[in-house]
Amino acid sequence: MVTTLHEQALFADGPIWGGRHRLTAGVEPHTHDFLEIAIVGPGGGRHVTSAGERPLRHGDAIVVRPGAWHAFRDCADLTVANCCLSEHALRAELYQLPALRRLLWTDPVASGARGVAVRSLDPPDADEAIAQIELLERDLESGRRPGRTLGRLITVLGILTDGTDRGGPEDAGLEAAVHPAVAATIARLEAAPSAPWRLDELAEAVNLDPAYLGRLFRRYLGLSPLGFLARVRAERAASLLVNSALPVARIGASVGWDDPTYFARRFRSLVGLTPTEYRRRNRSGPAGP
Repeated sequence: MVTTLHEQALFADGPIWGGRHRLTAGVEPHTHDFLEIAIVGPGGGRHVTSAGERPLRHGDAIVVRPGAWHAFRDCADLTVANCCLSEHALRAELYQLPALRRLLWTDPVASGARGVAVRSLDPPDADEAIAQIELLERDLESGRRPGRTLGRLITVLGILTDGTDRGGPEDAGLEAAVHPAVAATIARLEAAPSAPWRLDELAEAVNLDPAYLGRLFRRYLGLSPLGFLARVRAERAASLLVNSALPVARIGASVGWDDPTYFARRFRSLVGLTPTEYRRRNRSGPAGP
């Protein structure tokens, strides 16, 4: 059974949440309607996603997009620190840095990733990130230090991007800020994901050739404009499947996939479960980190 953590419960005091946990058993499969970053410290265990199972290592940095699920199994004195970002905190501002785009968007939605990416940090860097998340948790508990809370988040993201952005070939030529045409297209797609967008229509709106807009998207986000749209639709559908009683077919239509069969196929390719399976496994309350 996959349980669900809900944004409205976790982010009552702001768009950021964090906490450190010591796991001595497993954590059941769970999903979120927000983004989670989990930093793995000392200890043992296994990480389970819809793509399979792997041993956990000190220094693993796990990014889970909204709508994806994961679990921890056979944990033995395992340290895990979670830093979670609400949908509000994931708006287009985070696309301005290439390393953050890769960390929070491109890697988790790459082919086969199904919304979950695992990268490796050096253990001392992971320990520093965990310490910052502990401080973030204390700041949140005090309720008096929103500036420091934001600073902790920026430090954690900086540690992760320094540790995972090694300047490989895919980074060659990336500029410091996202291309204005890409930013404008992102805003257009996120504002109306159910619209029957076509690549030529999107390109015309930003006065670019369709093929060139496609190359820009792949350069900055690692996927095509319509691939980006599909991920947005899947995340919106996942939220509706958990948080509403709307029929599955109606949810598909509401995000732009009018054909129920096509909706089920696309959703499963991106999330790892059909819409019906996803809804059935998400009827329990919150659980675990």
